[in-house]
Amino acid sequence: MSLRKYLTSRVFFLQLLAAAAIIAAIGYLFMHWLTFTTDHGHEIEVPNLSKLTEEQVENKLDELDLDYVLLDSVDYRSEYPKYSVVEQDPLPGTMVKVGRKIYIKINASGFSSVKIPDLIEKTYREAVPTLKALGLEPGTITYIPNLGKDMVLEMRLKGRNLKVGDRVLKASKIDLVLGDGKASYVDDSQADSTAVPVETPQDEQ
Repeated sequence: MSLRKYLTSRVFFLQLLAAAAIIAAIGYLFMHWLTFTTDHGHEIEVPNLSKLTEEQVENKLDELDLDYVLLDSVDYRSEYPKYSVVEQDPLPGTMVKVGRKIYIKINASGFSSVKIPDLIEKTYREAVPTLKALGLEPGTITYIPNLGKDMVLEMRLKGRNLKVGDRVLKASKIDLVLGDGKASYVDDSQADSTAVPVETPQDEQ
């Protein structure tokens, strides 16, 4: 049989269909094997771990076939319980594969302390950034008579006067006593200039 007749024969078409079927079956099986080995389509939604303790995190992730890594603790945040999760990566709602590690950071046990900086005779505008850089907050402002307008004269915490170098907890609100700029300076040498002169009686002639 010539090649031309063979290519147009029924036998050739049957063999061609058989080969195509075999290739399709192999491709189908390969895709299923690939899906199985890579867990394609089998993803888990990352839960919200915020405010959970490390033990609670471990139990929750074990149920989902996920793992976690504790990166570090962060400065104490009062809105979170002590030793609870403050940050996580990936974020809640992210779809991940089985066995994925979730990286967490937990809250510290309490505020650390910082030293009160020297703000005396600095302006309020200078004092605020300095306080915030140390993790402190400006509290109540009180004005008293003084030439230095908005100049820091005293620092207080809950009514107690603070000195430079005193230690307070981070996030404390530091009350500031400022000058109102309205006090006037009186020269002592001129203090008697407003006195009413007293006339000395002359000796009688």
